[in-house]
Amino acid sequence: MLTPLIHIGNAVLRDAELRFQHPLNFDLYPLQHWAVVGPNGAGKTTFINLLTGKLPLAEGIVSYNIDGDAPLHEKVKVVSFRDMYSLAESRHLYYQQRWNSAEGETPLVRDLMKKSGGSEAEVQKLIALFGVEDLLNKNIISLSSGELRKYLIINVLKSAPKVLILDNPYIGLDERSRVLLNDLFVQLAQGGMQLVLVLPNPSEIPDVVTHVLPITRMRCLPSMTPSDFLADAKLQSAMFTRPQSYILPPIQEASTTSYHLVLDMHNVQIRYGAHTILKDLDWQVKRGEKWALLGPNGAGKSTLLSLICGDNPQAYANNFSLFGKRRGTGESIWEIKKRIGYASPELLLYYRDSLSCLDVVCSGFFDHVGLHRKCTPSQRQVAWQWMEVFGIATLKECSFLKISFGEQHLVMLARALVKNPELLILDEPMHGLDPSNKARVAQIIETFCGQKNKSLIYVTHYFSEVPKCIVLRKNLTVEHHYL
Repeated sequence: MLTPLIHIGNAVLRDAELRFQHPLNFDLYPLQHWAVVGPNGAGKTTFINLLTGKLPLAEGIVSYNIDGDAPLHEKVKVVSFRDMYSLAESRHLYYQQRWNSAEGETPLVRDLMKKSGGSEAEVQKLIALFGVEDLLNKNIISLSSGELRKYLIINVLKSAPKVLILDNPYIGLDERSRVLLNDLFVQLAQGGMQLVLVLPNPSEIPDVVTHVLPITRMRCLPSMTPSDFLADAKLQSAMFTRPQSYILPPIQEASTTSYHLVLDMHNVQIRYGAHTILKDLDWQVKRGEKWALLGPNGAGKSTLLSLICGDNPQAYANNFSLFGKRRGTGESIWEIKKRIGYASPELLLYYRDSLSCLDVVCSGFFDHVGLHRKCTPSQRQVAWQWMEVFGIATLKECSFLKISFGEQHLVMLARALVKNPELLILDEPMHGLDPSNKARVAQIIETFCGQKNKSLIYVTHYFSEVPKCIVLRKNLTVEHHYL
């Protein structure tokens, strides 16, 4: 009789706020590869923390029977987007530092790889697989979300764990990288590694998966085969309920400043040392236009957005105007930001203080990472109303650091809209969202951008997620990453 590699028996968590509805029982056997699937906030991350022994128990047991002399944390590895700072040793960095190469040194990916050990041959193999040879010579802070995800995966795989757990493995990856990652899963499984993938969307379940564990409302449902799970429309409908109707909060009066072009770029070039990120870029966005910004990982999309949002000082060295005014003619970064609503999965990583979710949304009024000014009662009311729109009002007093990644992303989207921006910039707004929340966010974007003179720049690696308000010819594809 086979012995499970990991066994959870009648487990009840000590922390009552994290407890599942019933004691948990689960076994991971050899040759099994699991997808833990459920909506945002269902308990998937809590389950993984229990599986890896990170949460104390009031009752029950979690036991391990994994061969090898290495300690448990080496035999069972977890890759999560939140791991950036623990791996990069960059907890004291601030957001704009990524774009200002003159302010201090941050470690190179190459040096971090060497420091963390592992087989050099395996590292080179994985780097070649993803086609990211140029990644090694970059500062860790300069990586895009897709490049960062590849770094995290490579850095963990080179230590050859017995069990690999990936939380939202496809976040930030372009189409080619997603295909390569699925091919890699097959190779790892054939090599004897056990895989556990945490997914908010049933459509993301790869072929390598042998078992599905559905989780919803802090309850683990009976495990199923992938084919049975995907064929059970009734179960999926119950797990991923469709969004309810909503009403946008009272809209504050937007700027009455008259301008024709939201942005106007001519021959823009961005360089860092010997690396040219953007070259000879011309782009105009008229007031009220909606654009998709497309391109593979590392093409320069994030750098381009940093120019628009006022975070990149190289804007002053280029022929670049925002809201009808040439950059460098006296406006402050805060005058620019007050007219822009911005949401990005990278930005949420810089919220490291224990703020309530309502405070994080309120920080959008002041464009700070963190809440350093006191909101008025009316501002807090508007922030709470936006949380209602996004279906997260019950999280208003919860610590932002303790909610799930998908819930964090919804909070950041509410933060972007709270001040009724003239220009809305959404960088991968569907990151980590389940089907229900994707539908909700899509409706909100369409409604908000349907107002007069609202402009939109929408970044995505999924053509199916491009909002209907964007005419497909209104897109800018950043195709090259100049080295």
